[in-house]
Amino acid sequence: MHRRISRRTALVLSSAAVVAVPLLTACGNEAHPGAAAVVGSERITVSQLQNRVNEVREAQQAATKDDQQYEQAIAKSGGLTRNTLSSMVFDRVLHRAATDAGVTVTRKQIQGHEAEMARQAGGVRQMRLALLEQYNIAPERVSESARTDLVVMALAQQVGANMQSQSETDQAPFWKALDQASKELNVDLNPRYGTWDIARTHGRADAKTPWVRQVTSTGDRQTT
Repeated sequence: MHRRISRRTALVLSSAAVVAVPLLTACGNEAHPGAAAVVGSERITVSQLQNRVNEVREAQQAATKDDQQYEQAIAKSGGLTRNTLSSMVFDRVLHRAATDAGVTVTRKQIQGHEAEMARQAGGVRQMRLALLEQYNIAPERVSESARTDLVVMALAQQVGANMQSQSETDQAPFWKALDQASKELNVDLNPRYGTWDIARTHGRADAKTPWVRQVTSTGDRQTT
């Protein structure tokens, strides 16, 4: 897989492998009933989030040979609901930061990026399977993922950040831009899905609240 793609996805989905999953004894955010998150004037509903999770689960089931392989795929993608929400919020924050910085990408660029991913993976089918297995990206979201890759790279270049570097200092301008965009949008997550803090965690973090209890889970069945 393309190095830049794996780097970007690792940044966005850095908390994908979790064992202790927080569950709420209470549910919902009273300020935004029915919302998994509010980003600016946009509500990401619980139903929208679940639909995105279902896309991945359906693709995983279609890609596996039997129930045992499917169960293994589920086990490998623990925390899918929370990480899917993190990606959905991240994309909206990234769009705002890119708009603020005057960064745009064209459809032609997205198509070219997809073609290059497919070439390096050995074909479209192999590319889609790799993105599903490694990053929980459903086939119908490949173009969105390619666009996000390009915007991340373009924004990083625009603000003078080096996202290929392991140095926090080199990456700092990028995360500063996203932190500013997050504040402008006043990102608000339903407590059941954690909190949003780009500055400290580069995305979503599990909430530490009195009504959250920790249980051990190997899948995502108890995270919705």
